[in-house]
Amino acid sequence: MYPLGGPLIIILPLLLACIPPSPVLARDRRNDVVRNVNSRMEMPTYETLVAWQRRRAQLRSQVRAAASLFPPRTHTPLNPRYFGKLDEDGYTVETVALETMPGFWLGGNLYRPKDGLKLHPAILHPHGHWKKGRLEDIPTYSSPRLAANLAKQGFVVFAYDMVGYNDTRQLPHDFGSEQELLWGFNPLAVQTWDSIRVLDFLQSLPDVDPEKIGVTGASGGGTQTFLLTSVDDRVKAAAPVNMVSFLMQGGCVCESAPGLRIGTNNVETVSLFAPKPLLLVSATGDWTKNVPREEFPAVQSVYRLFGQPQSVEVVQIDAPHNYNRESREAVYAFFNRVFYGRSAAPAETDVTVEPDEKMLAWGSHDLPEDLRAQAKSRAGILSWWQEEARQAVSSAHRSELRSWLSRVLGVHWPEHVTTIEATNSLSRVGMGEHIPYQFIDGKGDPALFLDSKGIASAWRSAKVQAWLKEKRPVLLIDAFQIGSAREPRDRKDGQFLTYNVSDDAARVQDVLTALRWLSARKHGRVEIDAVNSARWWAVFAAALSRTPVHFDFRPDEFKTTDDALITEFYVPGLQLAGGVGTAVQLASGPRR
Repeated sequence: MYPLGGPLIIILPLLLACIPPSPVLARDRRNDVVRNVNSRMEMPTYETLVAWQRRRAQLRSQVRAAASLFPPRTHTPLNPRYFGKLDEDGYTVETVALETMPGFWLGGNLYRPKDGLKLHPAILHPHGHWKKGRLEDIPTYSSPRLAANLAKQGFVVFAYDMVGYNDTRQLPHDFGSEQELLWGFNPLAVQTWDSIRVLDFLQSLPDVDPEKIGVTGASGGGTQTFLLTSVDDRVKAAAPVNMVSFLMQGGCVCESAPGLRIGTNNVETVSLFAPKPLLLVSATGDWTKNVPREEFPAVQSVYRLFGQPQSVEVVQIDAPHNYNRESREAVYAFFNRVFYGRSAAPAETDVTVEPDEKMLAWGSHDLPEDLRAQAKSRAGILSWWQEEARQAVSSAHRSELRSWLSRVLGVHWPEHVTTIEATNSLSRVGMGEHIPYQFIDGKGDPALFLDSKGIASAWRSAKVQAWLKEKRPVLLIDAFQIGSAREPRDRKDGQFLTYNVSDDAARVQDVLTALRWLSARKHGRVEIDAVNSARWWAVFAAALSRTPVHFDFRPDEFKTTDDALITEFYVPGLQLAGGVGTAVQLASGPRR
Protein backbone atom coordinates (compact mmCIF):
# COMPACT_ATOMS: atom_id res chain seq x y z
CA MET A 1 0.00 0.00 0.00
CA TYR A 2 1.40 3.38 -1.00
CA PRO A 3 1.51 6.09 1.61
CA LEU A 4 -0.43 9.26 0.84
CA GLY A 5 1.73 11.46 -1.35
CA GLY A 6 3.59 8.47 -2.89
CA PRO A 7 3.49 7.37 -6.58
CA LEU A 8 -0.21 8.27 -6.82
CA ILE A 9 0.72 11.95 -6.73
CA ILE A 10 3.05 11.37 -9.70
CA ILE A 11 0.52 9.35 -11.80
CA LEU A 12 -2.63 11.43 -11.20
CA PRO A 13 -1.41 14.65 -12.86
CA LEU A 14 -0.40 12.64 -15.93
CA LEU A 15 -3.83 11.09 -16.23
CA LEU A 16 -5.57 14.42 -15.70
CA ALA A 17 -3.38 16.03 -18.34
CA CYS A 18 -4.78 13.59 -20.89
CA ILE A 19 -8.35 14.72 -20.29
CA PRO A 20 -9.28 17.79 -22.36
CA PRO A 21 -11.44 20.42 -20.69
CA SER A 22 -15.19 19.96 -20.85
CA PRO A 23 -16.62 21.50 -24.03
CA VAL A 24 -18.71 24.64 -24.14
CA LEU A 25 -21.93 23.17 -25.46
CA ALA A 26 -24.04 24.51 -28.31
CA ARG A 27 -27.51 23.41 -29.28
CA ASP A 28 -27.52 20.42 -31.63
CA ARG A 29 -29.79 21.21 -34.56
CA ARG A 30 -31.52 17.84 -34.15
CA ASN A 31 -32.88 19.11 -30.83
CA ASP A 32 -33.23 22.74 -31.76
CA VAL A 33 -35.20 22.16 -34.98
CA VAL A 34 -37.90 19.62 -34.12
CA ARG A 35 -40.39 19.67 -36.96
CA ASN A 36 -43.99 18.48 -37.17
CA VAL A 37 -46.94 18.43 -39.54
CA ASN A 38 -47.59 22.17 -39.16
CA SER A 39 -44.00 23.41 -39.23
CA ARG A 40 -43.36 26.09 -41.84
CA MET A 41 -41.28 24.40 -44.55
CA GLU A 42 -39.13 25.76 -47.35
CA MET A 43 -37.54 24.54 -50.57
CA PRO A 44 -33.77 24.34 -50.96
CA THR A 45 -32.26 26.00 -54.02
CA TYR A 46 -30.61 23.77 -56.62
CA GLU A 47 -28.26 25.62 -58.94
CA THR A 48 -27.63 22.79 -61.43
CA LEU A 49 -29.44 19.76 -62.81
CA VAL A 50 -26.60 17.56 -61.54
CA ALA A 51 -27.16 18.83 -57.99
CA TRP A 52 -30.90 18.14 -58.28
CA GLN A 53 -30.37 14.66 -59.76
CA ARG A 54 -28.13 13.80 -56.81
CA ARG A 55 -30.75 15.06 -54.37
CA ARG A 56 -33.52 13.32 -56.33
CA ALA A 57 -31.83 9.94 -55.94
CA GLN A 58 -31.53 10.47 -52.18
CA LEU A 59 -35.13 11.63 -51.79
CA ARG A 60 -36.56 8.87 -53.90
CA SER A 61 -34.78 6.27 -51.78
CA GLN A 62 -36.10 8.00 -48.66
CA VAL A 63 -39.70 7.90 -49.90
CA ARG A 64 -39.37 4.27 -50.97
CA ALA A 65 -37.97 3.34 -47.57
CA ALA A 66 -40.76 5.21 -45.74
CA ALA A 67 -43.32 3.43 -47.96
CA SER A 68 -41.71 0.07 -47.04
CA LEU A 69 -40.69 -0.71 -50.62
CA PHE A 70 -37.27 -1.94 -49.48
CA PRO A 71 -36.78 -4.82 -49.81
CA PRO A 72 -38.90 -5.25 -52.98
CA ARG A 73 -42.24 -6.98 -52.52
CA THR A 74 -43.72 -9.67 -54.80
CA HIS A 75 -46.39 -8.57 -57.30
CA THR A 76 -48.68 -11.50 -56.58
CA PRO A 77 -51.68 -12.30 -58.84
CA LEU A 78 -54.39 -9.65 -58.56
CA ASN A 79 -57.25 -12.08 -59.20
CA PRO A 80 -59.73 -9.30 -60.08
CA ARG A 81 -63.33 -10.03 -59.11
CA TYR A 82 -66.17 -8.16 -60.83
CA PHE A 83 -69.44 -7.44 -59.01
CA GLY A 84 -71.88 -6.12 -61.58
CA LYS A 85 -71.81 -3.59 -64.37
CA LEU A 86 -73.83 -0.38 -64.79
CA ASP A 87 -74.57 0.91 -68.31
CA GLU A 88 -74.64 4.72 -68.21
CA ASP A 89 -74.85 7.49 -70.81
CA GLY A 90 -71.48 7.36 -72.59
CA TYR A 91 -69.69 5.14 -70.10
CA THR A 92 -69.96 2.00 -67.96
CA VAL A 93 -69.15 1.40 -64.30
CA GLU A 94 -67.96 -1.93 -62.90
CA THR A 95 -67.37 -2.72 -59.26
CA VAL A 96 -64.05 -4.52 -58.87
CA ALA A 97 -62.05 -6.06 -56.03
CA LEU A 98 -58.31 -6.63 -56.44
CA GLU A 99 -56.21 -8.99 -54.32
CA THR A 100 -53.29 -6.59 -53.86
CA MET A 101 -51.70 -8.94 -51.31
CA PRO A 102 -52.60 -12.59 -50.74
CA GLY A 103 -55.84 -12.58 -48.79
CA PHE A 104 -56.24 -8.77 -48.83
CA TRP A 105 -58.86 -7.17 -51.07
CA LEU A 106 -58.97 -3.59 -52.38
CA GLY A 107 -62.34 -2.31 -53.58
CA GLY A 108 -62.95 0.14 -56.39
CA ASN A 109 -65.01 1.20 -59.38
CA LEU A 110 -63.81 0.90 -62.97
CA TYR A 111 -65.23 3.56 -65.31
CA ARG A 112 -64.89 2.89 -69.04
CA PRO A 113 -65.84 5.04 -72.05
CA LYS A 114 -68.26 3.79 -74.70
CA ASP A 115 -66.54 5.52 -77.61
CA GLY A 116 -65.47 2.60 -79.77
CA LEU A 117 -61.76 3.43 -79.47
CA LYS A 118 -59.34 0.54 -79.05
CA LEU A 119 -56.96 2.10 -76.50
CA HIS A 120 -57.48 4.80 -73.89
CA PRO A 121 -55.36 6.70 -71.40
CA ALA A 122 -56.08 5.58 -67.84
CA ILE A 123 -56.39 7.58 -64.61
CA LEU A 124 -55.93 6.33 -61.06
CA HIS A 125 -58.17 8.15 -58.61
CA PRO A 126 -57.43 7.68 -54.89
CA HIS A 127 -59.89 9.52 -52.65
CA GLY A 128 -59.35 11.82 -49.69
CA HIS A 129 -60.69 11.76 -46.14
CA TRP A 130 -64.32 12.43 -47.00
CA LYS A 131 -66.80 10.30 -45.10
CA LYS A 132 -67.95 8.13 -48.02
CA GLY A 133 -64.58 7.94 -49.71
CA ARG A 134 -64.78 6.94 -53.37
CA LEU A 135 -68.59 7.25 -53.24
CA GLU A 136 -68.75 10.80 -51.79
CA ASP A 137 -70.93 13.13 -53.86
CA ILE A 138 -71.37 16.57 -52.30
CA PRO A 139 -70.96 20.07 -53.79
CA THR A 140 -67.39 20.45 -52.54
CA TYR A 141 -66.25 16.96 -53.52
CA SER A 142 -67.38 14.17 -55.83
CA SER A 143 -65.37 11.16 -56.91
CA PRO A 144 -68.22 9.66 -58.98
CA ARG A 145 -68.67 12.86 -61.02
CA LEU A 146 -64.94 13.19 -61.62
CA ALA A 147 -64.55 9.57 -62.76
CA ALA A 148 -67.73 9.54 -64.90
CA ASN A 149 -66.84 12.76 -66.72
CA LEU A 150 -63.30 11.57 -67.41
CA ALA A 151 -64.76 8.33 -68.78
CA LYS A 152 -67.10 10.27 -71.07
CA GLN A 153 -64.05 12.20 -72.29
CA GLY A 154 -62.23 9.00 -73.26
CA PHE A 155 -60.36 7.88 -70.12
CA VAL A 156 -60.48 4.58 -68.27
CA VAL A 157 -60.67 5.50 -64.57
CA PHE A 158 -60.25 3.39 -61.46
CA ALA A 159 -61.52 5.02 -58.27
CA TYR A 160 -60.37 2.98 -55.27
CA ASP A 161 -60.55 2.90 -51.48
CA MET A 162 -58.23 3.99 -48.76
CA VAL A 163 -57.72 1.26 -46.18
CA GLY A 164 -60.62 1.17 -43.74
CA TYR A 165 -63.17 2.61 -46.21
CA ASN A 166 -66.14 1.04 -48.02
CA ASP A 167 -65.11 -2.41 -49.35
CA THR A 168 -61.54 -2.29 -48.00
CA ARG A 169 -62.04 -2.94 -44.31
CA GLN A 170 -59.80 -5.88 -43.45
CA LEU A 171 -57.49 -3.25 -41.98
CA PRO A 172 -58.61 -0.15 -40.07
CA HIS A 173 -57.65 3.23 -41.44
CA ASP A 174 -55.57 4.10 -38.39
CA PHE A 175 -53.14 1.35 -37.42
CA GLY A 176 -49.48 0.94 -36.62
CA SER A 177 -48.40 -0.48 -33.26
CA GLU A 178 -44.72 -0.30 -32.28
CA GLN A 179 -44.28 -3.86 -33.50
CA GLU A 180 -46.07 -3.19 -36.81
CA LEU A 181 -43.94 -0.08 -37.39
CA LEU A 182 -40.77 -2.13 -36.87
CA TRP A 183 -41.87 -4.04 -39.97
CA GLY A 184 -42.90 -0.90 -41.87
CA PHE A 185 -46.52 -2.04 -41.71
CA ASN A 186 -48.63 1.12 -41.67
CA PRO A 187 -51.47 2.74 -43.66
CA LEU A 188 -49.18 4.80 -45.90
CA ALA A 189 -47.20 1.72 -46.92
CA VAL A 190 -50.32 -0.34 -47.60
CA GLN A 191 -52.02 2.44 -49.59
CA THR A 192 -48.90 3.12 -51.65
CA TRP A 193 -48.66 -0.60 -52.40
CA ASP A 194 -52.36 -0.62 -53.37
CA SER A 195 -51.71 2.24 -55.81
CA ILE A 196 -48.80 0.35 -57.37
CA ARG A 197 -51.04 -2.69 -57.79
CA VAL A 198 -53.79 -0.54 -59.34
CA LEU A 199 -51.19 0.53 -61.88
CA ASP A 200 -50.51 -3.15 -62.56
CA PHE A 201 -54.25 -3.72 -63.01
CA LEU A 202 -54.83 -0.82 -65.38
CA GLN A 203 -51.85 -1.72 -67.54
CA SER A 204 -53.24 -5.25 -67.86
CA LEU A 205 -56.56 -4.10 -69.34
CA PRO A 206 -56.94 -4.59 -73.11
CA ASP A 207 -58.50 -1.14 -73.64
CA VAL A 208 -55.76 0.81 -71.78
CA ASP A 209 -52.68 2.32 -73.37
CA PRO A 210 -50.03 1.25 -70.81
CA GLU A 211 -47.83 4.23 -71.71
CA LYS A 212 -50.54 6.80 -70.91
CA ILE A 213 -51.29 6.62 -67.19
CA GLY A 214 -52.22 9.56 -64.98
CA VAL A 215 -53.24 10.00 -61.36
CA THR A 216 -55.28 12.55 -59.44
CA GLY A 217 -56.68 12.84 -55.93
CA ALA A 218 -57.52 15.57 -53.45
CA SER A 219 -56.39 16.10 -49.86
CA GLY A 220 -55.24 12.69 -48.59
CA GLY A 221 -55.77 11.46 -52.15
CA GLY A 222 -53.42 14.24 -53.24
CA THR A 223 -50.79 12.82 -50.90
CA GLN A 224 -51.31 9.38 -52.41
CA THR A 225 -50.97 10.97 -55.85
CA PHE A 226 -47.51 12.42 -55.38
CA LEU A 227 -46.28 9.50 -53.29
CA LEU A 228 -47.08 7.19 -56.20
CA THR A 229 -45.33 9.48 -58.68
CA SER A 230 -42.28 9.45 -56.39
CA VAL A 231 -41.84 5.69 -56.48
CA ASP A 232 -43.26 4.47 -59.80
CA ASP A 233 -42.07 5.76 -63.16
CA ARG A 234 -45.08 4.38 -65.04
CA VAL A 235 -47.15 7.47 -64.17
CA LYS A 236 -46.92 10.01 -67.00
CA ALA A 237 -49.04 12.92 -65.69
CA ALA A 238 -50.31 13.91 -62.25
CA ALA A 239 -52.72 16.38 -60.66
CA PRO A 240 -52.53 16.47 -56.84
CA VAL A 241 -55.37 18.66 -55.57
CA ASN A 242 -55.32 20.86 -52.45
CA MET A 243 -52.42 19.16 -50.72
CA VAL A 244 -48.99 20.44 -51.84
CA SER A 245 -48.02 23.12 -49.35
CA PHE A 246 -45.24 24.55 -47.18
CA LEU A 247 -47.81 25.14 -44.40
CA MET A 248 -49.21 21.65 -43.65
CA GLN A 249 -47.88 18.28 -44.72
CA GLY A 250 -50.78 15.87 -44.05
CA GLY A 251 -52.42 15.19 -40.73
CA CYS A 252 -53.31 11.50 -41.00
CA VAL A 253 -51.11 8.47 -40.32
CA CYS A 254 -51.88 7.34 -43.87
CA GLU A 255 -49.91 10.38 -45.08
CA SER A 256 -47.12 10.34 -42.52
CA ALA A 257 -45.02 7.19 -42.20
CA PRO A 258 -41.83 7.28 -40.11
CA GLY A 259 -38.86 8.70 -42.01
CA LEU A 260 -40.90 10.22 -44.83
CA ARG A 261 -40.18 13.92 -44.29
CA ILE A 262 -36.89 13.99 -42.42
CA GLY A 263 -35.12 16.98 -43.95
CA THR A 264 -37.72 17.41 -46.68
CA ASN A 265 -41.38 18.25 -47.35
CA ASN A 266 -44.24 17.69 -49.78
CA VAL A 267 -43.13 20.46 -52.15
CA GLU A 268 -39.74 18.86 -52.66
CA THR A 269 -41.37 15.42 -52.90
CA VAL A 270 -43.79 16.44 -55.65
CA SER A 271 -40.82 17.95 -57.53
CA LEU A 272 -39.45 14.43 -57.97
CA PHE A 273 -41.95 14.10 -60.83
CA ALA A 274 -40.10 16.67 -62.96
CA PRO A 275 -40.04 17.06 -65.90
CA LYS A 276 -43.30 15.16 -66.50
CA PRO A 277 -46.60 17.10 -66.80
CA LEU A 278 -47.85 18.22 -63.38
CA LEU A 279 -50.86 20.32 -62.38
CA LEU A 280 -51.00 21.83 -58.88
CA VAL A 281 -54.61 22.63 -57.94
CA SER A 282 -54.95 24.86 -54.88
CA ALA A 283 -57.64 26.71 -52.93
CA THR A 284 -57.82 30.10 -51.25
CA GLY A 285 -59.49 28.61 -48.19
CA ASP A 286 -57.03 25.98 -46.99
CA TRP A 287 -53.30 25.39 -46.49
CA THR A 288 -52.71 25.66 -50.25
CA LYS A 289 -53.61 29.36 -50.25
CA ASN A 290 -50.04 30.45 -51.05
CA VAL A 291 -49.35 27.93 -53.84
CA PRO A 292 -49.34 30.36 -56.83
CA ARG A 293 -46.90 32.69 -55.02
CA GLU A 294 -44.68 30.28 -53.10
CA GLU A 295 -45.00 26.55 -53.74
CA PHE A 296 -45.54 26.74 -57.51
CA PRO A 297 -42.40 28.85 -58.14
CA ALA A 298 -40.42 26.44 -55.94
CA VAL A 299 -41.55 23.41 -57.96
CA GLN A 300 -41.09 25.28 -61.23
CA SER A 301 -37.47 26.04 -60.26
CA VAL A 302 -36.78 22.29 -60.54
CA TYR A 303 -38.59 22.07 -63.89
CA ARG A 304 -36.42 24.96 -65.12
CA LEU A 305 -33.33 22.82 -64.51
CA PHE A 306 -34.71 20.47 -67.18
CA GLY A 307 -35.51 23.37 -69.48
CA GLN A 308 -39.24 22.61 -69.19
CA PRO A 309 -40.83 25.19 -66.86
CA GLN A 310 -44.06 25.00 -68.88
CA SER A 311 -44.59 21.35 -67.88
CA VAL A 312 -45.78 22.33 -64.41
CA GLU A 313 -48.99 24.37 -64.13
CA VAL A 314 -50.95 25.93 -61.31
CA VAL A 315 -54.64 26.68 -60.78
CA GLN A 316 -56.18 28.28 -57.71
CA ILE A 317 -59.88 28.04 -56.90
CA ASP A 318 -61.59 30.58 -54.64
CA ALA A 319 -63.12 28.01 -52.30
CA PRO A 320 -62.54 26.12 -49.09
CA HIS A 321 -60.83 22.70 -49.09
CA ASN A 322 -62.39 20.85 -52.01
CA TYR A 323 -62.41 18.82 -55.18
CA ASN A 324 -65.39 20.75 -56.50
CA ARG A 325 -66.64 21.22 -60.06
CA GLU A 326 -64.26 24.09 -60.84
CA SER A 327 -61.26 22.11 -59.59
CA ARG A 328 -62.40 19.03 -61.50
CA GLU A 329 -62.78 20.99 -64.73
CA ALA A 330 -59.20 22.24 -64.40
CA VAL A 331 -58.09 18.61 -64.13
CA TYR A 332 -60.20 17.56 -67.14
CA ALA A 333 -58.53 20.25 -69.25
CA PHE A 334 -55.07 19.17 -68.06
CA PHE A 335 -55.44 15.46 -68.80
CA ASN A 336 -57.16 16.12 -72.16
CA ARG A 337 -54.31 18.40 -73.18
CA VAL A 338 -51.57 16.00 -72.04
CA PHE A 339 -53.00 12.73 -73.34
CA TYR A 340 -55.17 13.80 -76.29
CA GLY A 341 -53.64 17.10 -77.34
CA ARG A 342 -57.02 18.82 -77.02
CA SER A 343 -56.87 22.57 -76.55
CA ALA A 344 -60.52 23.05 -75.61
CA ALA A 345 -61.31 22.53 -71.93
CA PRO A 346 -64.38 20.29 -71.63
CA ALA A 347 -67.05 21.45 -69.19
CA GLU A 348 -68.41 18.99 -66.66
CA THR A 349 -71.70 17.41 -67.68
CA ASP A 350 -74.35 16.03 -65.40
CA VAL A 351 -74.12 12.29 -64.76
CA THR A 352 -76.10 9.70 -62.88
CA VAL A 353 -74.66 9.05 -59.43
CA GLU A 354 -75.92 5.60 -58.57
CA PRO A 355 -76.90 4.54 -55.02
CA ASP A 356 -74.06 3.24 -52.89
CA GLU A 357 -75.36 -0.31 -52.86
CA LYS A 358 -74.95 -0.50 -56.64
CA MET A 359 -71.35 0.69 -56.46
CA LEU A 360 -70.07 -1.52 -53.63
CA ALA A 361 -68.74 -5.07 -53.82
CA TRP A 362 -69.91 -5.93 -50.31
CA GLY A 363 -69.87 -2.69 -48.32
CA SER A 364 -71.18 -3.18 -44.80
CA HIS A 365 -71.66 -6.90 -45.38
CA ASP A 366 -69.11 -9.67 -44.99
CA LEU A 367 -66.97 -10.70 -47.92
CA PRO A 368 -68.57 -13.24 -50.25
CA GLU A 369 -68.15 -16.79 -49.02
CA ASP A 370 -65.56 -17.78 -51.65
CA LEU A 371 -63.37 -14.80 -50.72
CA ARG A 372 -63.97 -15.08 -47.00
CA ALA A 373 -62.19 -18.42 -46.90
CA GLN A 374 -59.05 -16.83 -48.36
CA ALA A 375 -59.22 -13.47 -46.60
CA LYS A 376 -56.58 -12.74 -43.98
CA SER A 377 -56.99 -10.96 -40.68
CA ARG A 378 -54.80 -8.02 -39.69
CA ALA A 379 -52.39 -10.46 -38.05
CA GLY A 380 -52.42 -12.67 -41.14
CA ILE A 381 -51.65 -9.78 -43.49
CA LEU A 382 -48.78 -8.72 -41.22
CA SER A 383 -47.48 -12.29 -41.22
CA TRP A 384 -47.34 -12.33 -45.04
CA TRP A 385 -45.66 -8.90 -45.00
CA GLN A 386 -43.02 -10.20 -42.57
CA GLU A 387 -42.36 -13.39 -44.51
CA GLU A 388 -41.91 -11.42 -47.74
CA ALA A 389 -39.20 -9.37 -46.04
CA ARG A 390 -37.49 -12.40 -44.51
CA GLN A 391 -37.29 -14.18 -47.85
CA ALA A 392 -35.91 -11.10 -49.60
CA VAL A 393 -33.29 -10.55 -46.90
CA SER A 394 -32.22 -14.19 -46.92
CA SER A 395 -31.41 -14.08 -50.64
CA ALA A 396 -29.99 -10.55 -50.84
CA HIS A 397 -26.38 -9.67 -51.61
CA ARG A 398 -24.35 -7.90 -48.93
CA SER A 399 -24.42 -4.66 -50.93
CA GLU A 400 -28.24 -4.77 -51.01
CA LEU A 401 -28.44 -5.46 -47.29
CA ARG A 402 -26.12 -2.57 -46.53
CA SER A 403 -28.17 -0.28 -48.74
CA TRP A 404 -31.49 -1.31 -47.17
CA LEU A 405 -30.12 -0.99 -43.64
CA SER A 406 -28.68 2.48 -44.21
CA ARG A 407 -31.94 3.65 -45.81
CA VAL A 408 -34.07 2.39 -42.93
CA LEU A 409 -31.78 3.99 -40.36
CA GLY A 410 -31.56 7.15 -42.43
CA VAL A 411 -27.78 7.31 -41.93
CA HIS A 412 -25.00 8.29 -44.33
CA TRP A 413 -21.26 7.94 -44.51
CA PRO A 414 -20.23 11.61 -44.35
CA GLU A 415 -18.23 13.18 -47.15
CA HIS A 416 -16.69 15.67 -44.76
CA VAL A 417 -16.59 16.00 -40.97
CA THR A 418 -15.40 19.17 -39.31
CA THR A 419 -14.31 20.04 -35.79
CA ILE A 420 -16.00 22.96 -34.08
CA GLU A 421 -13.30 24.26 -31.77
CA ALA A 422 -15.55 26.60 -29.77
CA THR A 423 -17.68 23.68 -28.63
CA ASN A 424 -15.06 20.91 -28.92
CA SER A 425 -17.47 18.95 -31.10
CA LEU A 426 -17.67 17.10 -34.40
CA SER A 427 -20.25 17.78 -37.10
CA ARG A 428 -21.08 16.74 -40.63
CA VAL A 429 -20.57 19.81 -42.76
CA GLY A 430 -23.76 21.85 -43.02
CA MET A 431 -25.83 19.60 -40.73
CA GLY A 432 -25.73 21.69 -37.54
CA GLU A 433 -24.84 18.76 -35.30
CA HIS A 434 -22.68 19.05 -32.19
CA ILE A 435 -21.11 15.75 -31.13
CA PRO A 436 -18.90 16.39 -28.08
CA TYR A 437 -15.60 14.54 -28.41
CA GLN A 438 -12.26 14.02 -26.75
CA PHE A 439 -9.28 12.81 -28.74
CA ILE A 440 -5.91 11.69 -27.43
CA ASP A 441 -3.36 11.43 -30.22
CA GLY A 442 -0.90 8.60 -30.46
CA LYS A 443 0.61 6.01 -32.76
CA GLY A 444 -0.67 2.72 -34.12
CA ASP A 445 -4.19 1.66 -35.00
CA PRO A 446 -6.82 4.18 -33.83
CA ALA A 447 -9.51 3.23 -31.33
CA LEU A 448 -13.05 4.42 -30.61
CA PHE A 449 -14.78 3.75 -27.29
CA LEU A 450 -18.53 4.13 -26.82
CA ASP A 451 -20.32 4.33 -23.49
CA SER A 452 -24.05 4.89 -23.11
CA LYS A 453 -23.24 6.96 -19.99
CA GLY A 454 -20.96 9.26 -21.95
CA ILE A 455 -17.34 10.39 -22.08
CA ALA A 456 -16.99 10.88 -18.33
CA SER A 457 -17.83 7.23 -17.74
CA ALA A 458 -15.72 6.07 -20.68
CA TRP A 459 -12.60 7.57 -19.13
CA ARG A 460 -12.93 5.16 -16.22
CA SER A 461 -12.99 2.12 -18.53
CA ALA A 462 -10.11 -0.32 -18.18
CA LYS A 463 -10.07 -0.65 -21.97
CA VAL A 464 -9.56 3.09 -22.49
CA GLN A 465 -6.82 3.17 -19.86
CA ALA A 466 -5.11 0.23 -21.56
CA TRP A 467 -5.23 2.00 -24.93
CA LEU A 468 -3.77 5.15 -23.38
CA LYS A 469 -1.01 3.13 -21.80
CA GLU A 470 -0.21 1.73 -25.26
CA LYS A 471 -0.13 5.35 -26.52
CA ARG A 472 -2.67 4.61 -29.23
CA PRO A 473 -4.91 7.29 -30.77
CA VAL A 474 -8.17 7.19 -28.80
CA LEU A 475 -11.46 8.92 -29.62
CA LEU A 476 -14.38 9.26 -27.20
CA ILE A 477 -17.74 10.84 -28.04
CA ASP A 478 -20.96 11.78 -26.37
CA ALA A 479 -23.39 10.44 -28.97
CA PHE A 480 -26.82 11.98 -29.46
CA GLN A 481 -28.62 12.64 -26.16
CA ILE A 482 -25.77 11.00 -24.20
CA GLY A 483 -23.67 12.59 -21.44
CA SER A 484 -22.96 16.25 -22.15
CA ALA A 485 -25.03 15.97 -25.37
CA ARG A 486 -28.24 15.45 -23.42
CA GLU A 487 -30.65 18.27 -24.23
CA PRO A 488 -34.41 18.86 -24.08
CA ARG A 489 -36.17 17.44 -27.15
CA ASP A 490 -39.87 17.87 -27.76
CA ARG A 491 -41.27 14.47 -28.75
CA LYS A 492 -44.94 15.16 -28.04
CA ASP A 493 -46.14 15.30 -31.64
CA GLY A 494 -47.81 12.04 -32.64
CA GLN A 495 -46.01 12.07 -36.00
CA PHE A 496 -42.62 12.86 -34.48
CA LEU A 497 -40.72 10.12 -36.34
CA THR A 498 -42.10 11.25 -39.70
CA TYR A 499 -40.03 14.43 -39.40
CA ASN A 500 -37.25 13.48 -36.96
CA VAL A 501 -34.96 10.47 -36.58
CA SER A 502 -35.19 8.24 -33.53
CA ASP A 503 -32.53 8.69 -30.85
CA ASP A 504 -31.00 5.29 -31.66
CA ALA A 505 -30.69 6.06 -35.38
CA ALA A 506 -29.10 9.42 -34.54
CA ARG A 507 -26.51 7.66 -32.35
CA VAL A 508 -25.54 5.30 -35.15
CA GLN A 509 -25.06 8.35 -37.38
CA ASP A 510 -22.83 9.94 -34.73
CA VAL A 511 -20.67 6.82 -34.53
CA LEU A 512 -20.30 6.81 -38.34
CA THR A 513 -19.42 10.51 -38.20
CA ALA A 514 -16.78 9.77 -35.55
CA LEU A 515 -15.36 6.90 -37.62
CA ARG A 516 -15.14 9.13 -40.70
CA TRP A 517 -13.33 11.86 -38.74
CA LEU A 518 -10.94 9.40 -37.10
CA SER A 519 -10.11 7.48 -40.27
CA ALA A 520 -9.34 10.74 -42.11
CA ARG A 521 -6.65 11.53 -39.53
CA LYS A 522 -5.22 8.16 -38.62
CA HIS A 523 -4.35 5.23 -40.87
CA GLY A 524 -5.13 1.68 -39.89
CA ARG A 525 -8.16 -0.35 -38.93
CA VAL A 526 -10.25 1.33 -36.25
CA GLU A 527 -10.87 -0.78 -33.19
CA ILE A 528 -14.27 -0.19 -31.65
CA ASP A 529 -15.23 -1.16 -28.14
CA ALA A 530 -18.46 -0.33 -26.37
CA VAL A 531 -20.31 -0.99 -23.16
CA ASN A 532 -23.95 -1.19 -22.15
CA SER A 533 -26.51 -0.17 -24.77
CA ALA A 534 -23.76 1.53 -26.80
CA ARG A 535 -22.95 -1.93 -28.14
CA TRP A 536 -26.11 -1.68 -30.25
CA TRP A 537 -24.89 1.54 -31.88
CA ALA A 538 -21.49 -0.07 -32.40
CA VAL A 539 -22.73 -3.16 -34.24
CA PHE A 540 -24.89 -1.13 -36.64
CA ALA A 541 -22.10 1.37 -37.27
CA ALA A 542 -19.59 -1.45 -37.82
CA ALA A 543 -22.00 -2.95 -40.36
CA LEU A 544 -22.24 0.31 -42.33
CA SER A 545 -18.73 1.74 -41.94
CA ARG A 546 -16.82 2.44 -45.14
CA THR A 547 -13.50 2.34 -43.34
CA PRO A 548 -12.00 -0.90 -41.96
CA VAL A 549 -13.14 -1.50 -38.40
CA HIS A 550 -12.96 -4.27 -35.85
CA PHE A 551 -15.67 -4.69 -33.24
CA ASP A 552 -15.37 -7.77 -31.06
CA PHE A 553 -18.83 -9.11 -30.22
CA ARG A 554 -20.76 -12.33 -29.81
CA PRO A 555 -23.48 -12.70 -32.44
CA ASP A 556 -25.87 -14.08 -29.81
CA GLU A 557 -25.49 -11.10 -27.48
CA PHE A 558 -28.05 -9.09 -29.48
CA LYS A 559 -31.63 -10.25 -29.18
CA THR A 560 -33.43 -10.20 -32.52
CA THR A 561 -37.06 -10.25 -31.39
CA ASP A 562 -39.49 -7.40 -31.93
CA ASP A 563 -39.85 -6.94 -28.17
CA ALA A 564 -36.08 -6.64 -27.74
CA LEU A 565 -35.81 -4.01 -30.46
CA ILE A 566 -38.71 -2.01 -29.06
CA THR A 567 -36.88 -1.89 -25.73
CA GLU A 568 -33.23 -1.76 -26.74
CA PHE A 569 -32.93 -0.19 -30.20
CA TYR A 570 -36.06 1.26 -31.77
CA VAL A 571 -36.02 2.30 -35.42
CA PRO A 572 -39.27 1.91 -37.43
CA GLY A 573 -38.84 -0.34 -40.47
CA LEU A 574 -35.70 -1.95 -39.09
CA GLN A 575 -37.03 -5.51 -39.28
CA LEU A 576 -37.80 -5.09 -42.99
CA ALA A 577 -34.05 -4.87 -43.57
CA GLY A 578 -33.30 -7.89 -41.39
CA GLY A 579 -32.86 -5.97 -38.16
CA VAL A 580 -29.91 -6.73 -35.94
CA GLY A 581 -29.37 -10.01 -37.78
CA THR A 582 -28.37 -8.06 -40.90
CA ALA A 583 -26.11 -5.80 -38.82
CA VAL A 584 -24.39 -8.81 -37.23
CA GLN A 585 -23.89 -10.42 -40.65
CA LEU A 586 -22.40 -7.28 -42.18
CA ALA A 587 -20.26 -6.42 -39.16
CA SER A 588 -18.84 -9.95 -39.13
CA GLY A 589 -17.90 -10.02 -42.81
CA PRO A 590 -15.35 -8.26 -44.97
CA ARG A 591 -15.53 -4.53 -45.62
CA ARG A 592 -16.15 -3.32 -49.15
